[in-house]
Amino acid sequence: MSVARHIALLVALTVACVAGACGGGGGVAQTSGPAWFEEVAEKAGLDFRHTPGRERAYRFPEIVGSGLGFADVDEDGFLDLFAVQSGELSGADESAPSDRLYRNRRDGTFEDVTTAAGLVERAYGMGCAFGDADGDGHVDLFVTNVGPDVLHHNLGQGRFEDVTARAGVGDPNWGTSAAFLDYDADGDLDLFVCNYVNWSSEREIQCSSSSGQRDYCSPKNYNAPAPDSLFRNEGALVFTDVSEKAGIHAASGNGLGVVCQDFDQDGRLDLYVANDLTPNQLWMNQGDGTFQDEALFAGCAVNADGKAEAGMGVIAFDHQEDGDTDFFITHLDGETNTLFQNDGGLYSDQTRLSGLGPPSFPFTGWGTGDADFDHDGWLDIYVANGRVARSIVEGADPFAEPDQLFRGLAGTRFEEVLPRGGVVPSLIDNGRGAAFGDYDNDGDVDVAVSNNGGRLHLLRNVAARGHWIQLRVLDARGSDALGASLSIQSGTRRFARTVRVAYSFCSSNDPRVHLGLGASAEPVTVSVRWLDSTQQSFGPLAVDRQHVLSKSTTR
Repeated sequence: MSVARHIALLVALTVACVAGACGGGGGVAQTSGPAWFEEVAEKAGLDFRHTPGRERAYRFPEIVGSGLGFADVDEDGFLDLFAVQSGELSGADESAPSDRLYRNRRDGTFEDVTTAAGLVERAYGMGCAFGDADGDGHVDLFVTNVGPDVLHHNLGQGRFEDVTARAGVGDPNWGTSAAFLDYDADGDLDLFVCNYVNWSSEREIQCSSSSGQRDYCSPKNYNAPAPDSLFRNEGALVFTDVSEKAGIHAASGNGLGVVCQDFDQDGRLDLYVANDLTPNQLWMNQGDGTFQDEALFAGCAVNADGKAEAGMGVIAFDHQEDGDTDFFITHLDGETNTLFQNDGGLYSDQTRLSGLGPPSFPFTGWGTGDADFDHDGWLDIYVANGRVARSIVEGADPFAEPDQLFRGLAGTRFEEVLPRGGVVPSLIDNGRGAAFGDYDNDGDVDVAVSNNGGRLHLLRNVAARGHWIQLRVLDARGSDALGASLSIQSGTRRFARTVRVAYSFCSSNDPRVHLGLGASAEPVTVSVRWLDSTQQSFGPLAVDRQHVLSKSTTR
């Protein structure tokens, strides 16, 4: 680490500790400024509590936590919420907690419909991905586990059946984040799965904190990174494992986060994987069914000091609004989160200059998402935080930390919003997965956070706002056109966006494209580039409302 960077980060750490943010603690942080979010989980009927195990046994998966996902599973126009449960590593019984599906009642509240939906599942869960795997217009659900993953087929009206055996996607590894994407542009969704560490109870080892207390181990202690998996969709809910053939097994890493977009704008979907203490991977689609890892050459494998960091969550976004894709990755405390800025296909570490580095130094980031939460026309960033090693400061919970919210400043820098996380009082918990979406259809982006060993948080957006527009982009079959690229013109500004659900950590998100427009009330025009490389124009479209754009018409 350079001397200048080290000094800047130590100053940031000192300031944060003085402010009372270093401790583990089940308390509240200092408050200043108006709230951006209101925590409403209990009021909304969300009673989910994550369980890493009945008692802390210091087995590695217990500290990783799990994710959650927003999706409209019953096609009523409102986002439902799926929460992934972990449970018991020693084997689940009927008394063990299950994953949970909450149906949106369209009045700001949810009801638990897990049993009626056929989603009672007691594996040791990690993450989830939503996508219409068979093109029938119903969004299907893939769940990753410590052990075999599961594919649930949506039968309609939010009822599911387990089709894992038929589909051939029951990957036995420790799966984390996953993404549906049409990498071969044949019209159906393929599946990419991040795998973490080749771990088993028999391989568990004992680790201690610097003070000599029993603590959780690092992935480095196991020295067993797992290769990721790529499944090609053959149709009729049958997949083929093409990981080796596609080149994905050419490199292994401790995979925790994945994003998929057309990073080089050649019409093919690529992948970027955030790895924990191993170099990140930039899998560039070669157009012949294979991928090549170009992260080291492109400058986004390691940080500016040449160090592989503890990648957890990841987003791909255009923070400068210059038409290309940048990467933001969350990391372990003492490392800072990292911003890789895209400069013509090569990336540079702009963490310190962006304002995202020093404030994140004391914290361990996990789930993350970008959205214009306050509708001022510039993207902001939310980060869910939670420790993986005991805090040196005594407190009620040695792993708890406040989440963080960073406001985008005209595409150049970010500043941390206080109170931390944009909530009054700040919530201090064990954040892991974070999902983003407009669950109450009021035109702004809300946040759901899964907390390791704790209650789920639902953060309703109450920020001051300007104008906005939401776009649901559907293919010819009526499914969300995941991976389609949008060019949106609003007055003199042009925005580049992608239809996406896979980002953050172990989570799935609202497929609608949301855009904050600031003071501009002018109608916008949209050009969509579909995955078959055809283009279609829409508009002018009125602001402050949702529009549905399909491959043949506008609704």
